[in-house]
Amino acid sequence: RHCKMDVPMAGGYSGSSSSATPPAAPSASKDKDPLKAIPKSPVVVLMIGMAGSGKSTFMHRMVVRLQSQKKRIYTVNLDPAVRNLAYPINVDIRDTVNYKEVMKHFGLGPNGGIMTSLNLFATKFDQVLALLDKRAADLDYVLIDTPGQIEVFNWSASGQIICDALAVSYPTVVCYVVDTARCTKPVTFMSNMLYACSILYKTKLPFVVSFNKIDVMAHDFLKEWMEDFEKLGDALSKDTTYVASLARSMSLAMEEFYRNLRSVGVSAVTGAGCEDWERAVAEACEEFHSSYVPFLLEQRRDMEEKRQAAIDEQVKAFEKGLNKAKRGRDEVDLDSLEEDVRNFSISEHDQMD
Repeated sequence: RHCKMDVPMAGGYSGSSSSATPPAAPSASKDKDPLKAIPKSPVVVLMIGMAGSGKSTFMHRMVVRLQSQKKRIYTVNLDPAVRNLAYPINVDIRDTVNYKEVMKHFGLGPNGGIMTSLNLFATKFDQVLALLDKRAADLDYVLIDTPGQIEVFNWSASGQIICDALAVSYPTVVCYVVDTARCTKPVTFMSNMLYACSILYKTKLPFVVSFNKIDVMAHDFLKEWMEDFEKLGDALSKDTTYVASLARSMSLAMEEFYRNLRSVGVSAVTGAGCEDWERAVAEACEEFHSSYVPFLLEQRRDMEEKRQAAIDEQVKAFEKGLNKAKRGRDEVDLDSLEEDVRNFSISEHDQMD
């Protein structure tokens, strides 16, 4: 089923589109409101986490664990720059995006190359939904791995397009993976939680924080800091820097955020806490149906228009970047690139057992 495509997608756009809202499911009939027909499964889990947090390793752990439970899993990789992945992949952005060619053709740095590749991949994300639609009846989970550069996914147009497209088709949950060992300093912990807060309010999706690497360091002290404002204050009082003073000022405001936050401790290496994670995801799915779907019903009038506007913006940005790149370059080569990008299609690997 799988066909390798070496398309060096590229574009000059690296901005975000915060106005995009969830679209209507492309596979649904025009006469039927797709939002009222969102199924209970498969559950889509977006894995987001900083580089080195163990996000991809944890995803591998969950793939192995869920498959051992006879769960039917579908995996998607959205990181065009990753070299090796331990788990089997069904849809891989690297099959349609040649990340190094993007950097070469348009003179982009690593982050710019990742963002540009992901933005253009997102313009064809309806093809990924079409592949999912064919498999949906036979799936329990769809696990999606994202780039370790959080800002690339969270603040670019691609992240918004992908989140919104998934959320109107299937119950969708965000899993934010945190490196527990890196949060021993309260200021670092606060920075991580601010990131979590920004992702939550950007995606507007049910949220689970997974404190990873509890085999290296238990996460109990982090739970104490979230549940007891005074304990976090005591820890911050030992640091007299300006940043610590700022963190103390913000910690009280974050208390409300912690109160409604699902968090679990997990180990991607040993598998500890995975049962708690599954339970937290199940609770988040219930929240999706009870709280998020009603929100979508209220906003559905202009959802597709805004999503299409975001996609059109990416195409225009690509054309602008291409025209800039053509100056002093081999136009035949770039014309071929333009044709490939406009007509590329997303394929899948054979379905996993």
